[in-house]
Amino acid sequence: MDWKLEVVIVPVSDVDRAKRFYHEQVGFPIDHDTGAGGPMRIVQLTPPGSGCSIVLGTGIATMTPGTLQGVQLVVADLDAARQQLIDGGVEVSPIRHLVHGVWQDGRGEPWNAFIFFSDPDGNGWTVQERPAGS
Repeated sequence: MDWKLEVVIVPVSDVDRAKRFYHEQVGFPIDHDTGAGGPMRIVQLTPPGSGCSIVLGTGIATMTPGTLQGVQLVVADLDAARQQLIDGGVEVSPIRHLVHGVWQDGRGEPWNAFIFFSDPDGNGWTVQERPAGS
């Protein structure tokens, strides 16, 4: 049986601000922005190439805005991804890697290169580089 992760709810305080951030600054296309009746609103965006979307909205989550941490994206070119975020006005860390559980600047061995950014509410994202041919 396949178990496919399709949606991660991202708790935000201002749906329109978060929608602008993820779409205009990070570059996630908007799948839909739908009112589902009453106070419910669902904004779904999908990272390019991903089978999993994120959902922002009202009336859909009980998590406190900014409490989602460590959602991880994987890219083929970490330098290009970092530059895209910078070009979008996103504050992003330098490339880092782990050595015996301690973060250090620069790249490590294959699969050990990461960058980090947060949305306006403080939800934290990790971006990892997938080595060529993996």
